[in-house]
Amino acid sequence: MSLTHGGVERTYQLYAPAGYDPARPTALVIALHFYPGSGSGIREMVGLDAVADRENVLVAYPDGQNGGFNALICCGTGDDVGFLRALTEHLVKTWRADPDRVYLTGISNGGDMSFRAAVEADGLFAAVGVVSGGYSGPRTAPEDYVPDSPVSVITFIGGQDQYAGAFAEGVRTWQRRLGCRPKAAPRVPGPQRISRTDATCADGSDVTVYTLPEMGHRWPGARSGQLADADAGLVATELIWDFFAAHPRRAR
Repeated sequence: MSLTHGGVERTYQLYAPAGYDPARPTALVIALHFYPGSGSGIREMVGLDAVADRENVLVAYPDGQNGGFNALICCGTGDDVGFLRALTEHLVKTWRADPDRVYLTGISNGGDMSFRAAVEADGLFAAVGVVSGGYSGPRTAPEDYVPDSPVSVITFIGGQDQYAGAFAEGVRTWQRRLGCRPKAAPRVPGPQRISRTDATCADGSDVTVYTLPEMGHRWPGARSGQLADADAGLVATELIWDFFAAHPRRAR
């Protein structure tokens, strides 16, 4: 499908499950691909369509311009924050997506873009799920570069990822700026030494961080695709959806 924003025709795929009912507001997940990549690439890799079938969710897979999104460090110059806002508004209006249950997820460049949109598209996304991506780069330097409205975050960091240090530091900065305080987190079962931390922030949003020491720049639990890691020890897609389902939009 296509949508014109800023005089540019942007393309995306939209998955509507068999149980979709236009008379009933439906949660929406927007999934952002890595660079260089496409909406079809992340769609085939992460298995969100199966979640949509089970949970009755709409899923959109937008294409970045020239294979990328204008995120925090790279990749492009387009108005991707504006495009994501326009796409969301279009799907709320024409497909009855529930504006209180709109979520954004992505990997790598798409993960970075999720953090940027969380800050700059204020009030649009209830939560973001960031895989092998981070809150870093020149745009994040100002202390006030945080959401004005609560946005909960779940993120996955691979210990073998060359950007792991930057990702971890970005999460710490995000939590410090938003006044997040640690709380008890469940132990992650399995032999991979995966850890989980949870925190609740002053604005009521939550932050959950999974650290996977043996994983590189990958999507944990994905079974096929360029950045898949089927043996990571957990399935990020399922954990992201569970987190999203528990975090509808909060009023500040």
